[in-house]
Amino acid sequence: MAFAGRPRTTRDVDLVVLLGPHSWESFLQAATAAGFVPRIPDAVAFACRSRVFLLKHEKSGIDVDISAGALPFEEEAIRRARDVVFGRRKIRVATPEDLIIMKMIASRPRDVADVEEIVAANPKLDRRRVRSFVMQFADLLEMPELVDRLEALLGKRRRP
Repeated sequence: MAFAGRPRTTRDVDLVVLLGPHSWESFLQAATAAGFVPRIPDAVAFACRSRVFLLKHEKSGIDVDISAGALPFEEEAIRRARDVVFGRRKIRVATPEDLIIMKMIASRPRDVADVEEIVAANPKLDRRRVRSFVMQFADLLEMPELVDRLEALLGKRRRP
């Protein structure tokens, strides 16, 4: 979201955390104590199936999707994240390259639009890294169209 360069029509936040399945119940309890409530019944069972906690911040009403990272890429993306000051807080934010990779894997229309904006806002992208990981995930997921879609997005120029 920080690199998208455009306002969202919905208020939501996506996070990735490294969290083993044995600690999911205690993670949800801690999140609830901090003001983040499940958006669905039986959030832990859903997370076991999808590796995603669907939460809402009670005070602000902002939806928060927290993915339980497990892949070496996710671990590396968390290590590579950089600190950004947001109000009075410092938060860790994925690099534009890693954000593009994650959004290409999801490839929902909103994600593809975000990638276009990230590419436009970041002319010095490490395109080799992006291409390499998207090609690996495309092979693994048997979705070769991801590579073509990425190349089309990388070829677009910033709009005037």
